[in-house]
Amino acid sequence: MIAEIITIGDELLIGQVIDTNSAFIAKKLNKIGVSIHQITSIQDDKSHILKALEEAEQRVDIIILTGGLGPTKDDITKKTIAEYFDDSLVLNADVLENIEQIWNQNVGSKLLQVNKDQALVPSKSQALMNSLGTAPGMWMEKEEKVFISLPGVPYEMEALIVDEVVPKLKRKYNCPYILHKTLLVYNIGESALAERIESWEDNLPSQIKLAYLPSLGLMRLRLSTKGYDAKILNQEVQEQIDKVIPLIENEFAGIEDEEGSVEIIIAKQLTKTGQTLAIAESCTGGAVAERFTVNPGASAYFKGGLVTYSTQSKINVLKVSEETINQYSVVSAQVAEAMAQNAQQLFQSDYAVATTGNAGPEKGDSDADVGTVFVAVATKEAVYSQEFNFGNLRIKVINRGVNKALEMLLKEIFKN
Repeated sequence: MIAEIITIGDELLIGQVIDTNSAFIAKKLNKIGVSIHQITSIQDDKSHILKALEEAEQRVDIIILTGGLGPTKDDITKKTIAEYFDDSLVLNADVLENIEQIWNQNVGSKLLQVNKDQALVPSKSQALMNSLGTAPGMWMEKEEKVFISLPGVPYEMEALIVDEVVPKLKRKYNCPYILHKTLLVYNIGESALAERIESWEDNLPSQIKLAYLPSLGLMRLRLSTKGYDAKILNQEVQEQIDKVIPLIENEFAGIEDEEGSVEIIIAKQLTKTGQTLAIAESCTGGAVAERFTVNPGASAYFKGGLVTYSTQSKINVLKVSEETINQYSVVSAQVAEAMAQNAQQLFQSDYAVATTGNAGPEKGDSDADVGTVFVAVATKEAVYSQEFNFGNLRIKVINRGVNKALEMLLKEIFKN
């Protein structure tokens, strides 16, 4: 089965809102064997929506739309879908009851007619109950094609995908099992890596596809295959992983979790061992901590973090010695290590990671070159640091600093 995602909203096309819905939908559908053929973003315009639906119907089996289901006049998706199916809108009593219940629990004021009108759905559709909002999802079928319309609010859409859409798709289709295994590789460029594993890549079975996914300071090697026997697929992919790891042993950091990334691997290992983590950041501005706390369950292992951005805050809050800073500079191995050690002691954690650097465009409180970053990792027994230079583009310096901090922490955790 193949699907197309159509996101609707002018806010997406002018860059005001970033489309995270498509990534979420694609990931969830991929896990049940539905491949995404295309992702399309269009305006809140009737002719555009009609044309997108018509073209998608010719290409794929499943069409999922998000956006344009609000109560205001500029939300025209529902009426346009009704027109596309030569249908009319009718009041769905179950949807209205759901709207009233949500309104009474969360708003408390009088339910307006414009909100009641959200219970109007195409007569040919099956309403998908939205437990988190007043806009229902809609499921329609036409000549073996499935059309699904969902609200654009991310948390509402995500709940509907998980609770309603995925179960219905699994009941309707016998989809193949799609398997992805992603190897995390550090400290080697794409061309150098390709050259090193060329012979292995040339001998991959035809049913296993390889993709290089470079990012700042990190390379992902993704092996993909699909079929109806999950056990055989896992065995075949694992055989290839066992063959390639000896070729990249010094740069290999682990296998990325299906639901996340390096931080998920770290989180699972810390949770498994009952160990904890603290973070002290300067140049990365809290970005390392965010990589952990954005995921549920972080409180099981994450003790806390500090963003001591100014020199004075490093002295006053993290208790980094003023003499150390004066002697070595605020951007130095000595300060990074002091930050990590003091964070580890302050939060009484098993591990701590710290960053200090000069992300630019100006040097600030240090004479260190723009792009210089020190990352330190502390345990209860020891501390060490590394110096890097990530160039003069600020966002690149910050992101590479985050990735390097995660890499060093990952290696330290699995070393022990």
